[in-house]
Amino acid sequence: MTGVEQNRIERRSSQRFEYQLPVLLRVPGQERSGSGCTQNLSSRGAMLWTDFLLLEGETVEMTLVMPSQITLAEDMNVRCRAKVLRRETPDNAKPAVALRIEHYDFLYHAAPALEDHASKQMPVIRT
Repeated sequence: MTGVEQNRIERRSSQRFEYQLPVLLRVPGQERSGSGCTQNLSSRGAMLWTDFLLLEGETVEMTLVMPSQITLAEDMNVRCRAKVLRRETPDNAKPAVALRIEHYDFLYHAAPALEDHASKQMPVIRT
């Protein structure tokens, strides 16, 4: 097994779901915010496409509608605190960011900014 193959060994601790969901991103304590779209999502992490510059090791808040397959209840508005694990910039592709989710806040009220973003940016796609 080569070094590259060894690095591709599955290290995820929970099942990933191939969801393309709009997300709002904010760096706590700073005025920086942006948006993105999940590539895949689990209860403990996410890979998302975003042009918003996030640095490895940085803490970020990610707000999204978490699907029922992950909440094991109903779809819920959620704000997650996550740590940036790595950035990837494939050739001719949108930059991607791997996040490890460390904490959840379930938002029992509507998140209007997220709803506005979702309706204007892209539809929710579940595969």
